[in-house]
Amino acid sequence: MTVRPLSADRFDATVTVFCDAFRDYPVMRYVIGAAGHYYDPRLRQLIGYFTESRFARQYPVLGIEAGEGTLVAAANINPPCGSPAPPSLKQTYENLRAALGGEAIARLDAFVDTCAPFEPEAMHYHLGMIGVSHAEQGRGHARRLLDALHRMSRDDPESSGVSLTTETPRNLPLYEHFGYRVLGHGATPDGGLETWTLFRADDD
Repeated sequence: MTVRPLSADRFDATVTVFCDAFRDYPVMRYVIGAAGHYYDPRLRQLIGYFTESRFARQYPVLGIEAGEGTLVAAANINPPCGSPAPPSLKQTYENLRAALGGEAIARLDAFVDTCAPFEPEAMHYHLGMIGVSHAEQGRGHARRLLDALHRMSRDDPESSGVSLTTETPRNLPLYEHFGYRVLGHGATPDGGLETWTLFRADDD
């Protein structure tokens, strides 16, 4: 299976993959909170915002397809040189705020603020999300996506490497196996979420 860049017409399929992969991920549970039967639609709206923020800015979104073009894995990426949010994305954020409520948005902001001090100063790519559908996990798709991202960074003279965050401690050995090193570890002020920032230099 080949890693391919995804265009905006694969938005729905990309969000579906991420919702399957991240349904019980600590960030999603922390931000959305105890939403009961509203959890799944709010999850899709939150992940939809994360995904649209890449497509709307024409940032890289990579994917892997199985038979008949079914998307089974994807990665959202921020390039070294960012771009401002277009008006359409600002409206999407307002829709997200209205759907999730002020307390959830405050938790999202707290998470972002907790990660911020550990961001590398040098220009780099940032892996926002990498997810594999549950039915396809264990088949090497995440490795293929990471390898493609690492090549992308090495081929870009403006990039020094790749950063990411994880909120699951058991992921740390996996990323360290791929050459990442922990830059920092923090927790949100309410203690509800821990996060680790990792970086892989291109010359590693």
